[in-house]
Amino acid sequence: MKSFVVIGLGRFGTAVAEELYALGHEVLAIDREEGCAQRVSEIVTHTIIADAKDESVLQSIGVRNFDGVIICMTDIEDSVMIALMLKDMGAKYIIAKSKSKQHSRMLELIGVDRIVFPEQDMGVRLAQTISSRRALDFIELSPDYAIVELPLPNVWQDKTLAEIGVRKQFGINVLAVRRGEKEIYVSPQAEFLLKHRDVLIVVGKNQNIRKLEKLP
Repeated sequence: MKSFVVIGLGRFGTAVAEELYALGHEVLAIDREEGCAQRVSEIVTHTIIADAKDESVLQSIGVRNFDGVIICMTDIEDSVMIALMLKDMGAKYIIAKSKSKQHSRMLELIGVDRIVFPEQDMGVRLAQTISSRRALDFIELSPDYAIVELPLPNVWQDKTLAEIGVRKQFGINVLAVRRGEKEIYVSPQAEFLLKHRDVLIVVGKNQNIRKLEKLP
């Protein structure tokens, strides 16, 4: 179990806090609005109604003792100020939400460990998914690599992974196979037999994935 601080409980911050807690981690959520803090009080470990721009608030919770701090503020000035204080206090790992390139650049200069663009990332994911003839979902790992969920090509039905030679032919690794609503096979072995309506979760270079998507 890890421990995290989530600062700012708008839609993004609330979703992050709730999911981290659901995954079994300790979550301390902070927001200056009482309503926002109360809304998540039952889905996180602890909540604090306070202004995170107040240095004494961050000092009182001992940010350096947490595995990570996620800044979910939409106001650029607030976000940057909090990031500066967290760096000064020795926070181990800082993640910050960014709303623009300028905001991102400022966070980079401060030394924030990871910067996320929720709206942009979702837009890229949607565009990649709908532009593909077959892909059911798309997660970008880097400009060249991705994880993609796609239905089993008809020509692969009733064949094993060894018979197909997925890695050798396409340079693709099959991470899992989803069968129906409840069955999922993680890291299937070479002798795994693929069936009609199976869904593949694969990882590889985008150019190789596009070749796979063209199979009938």
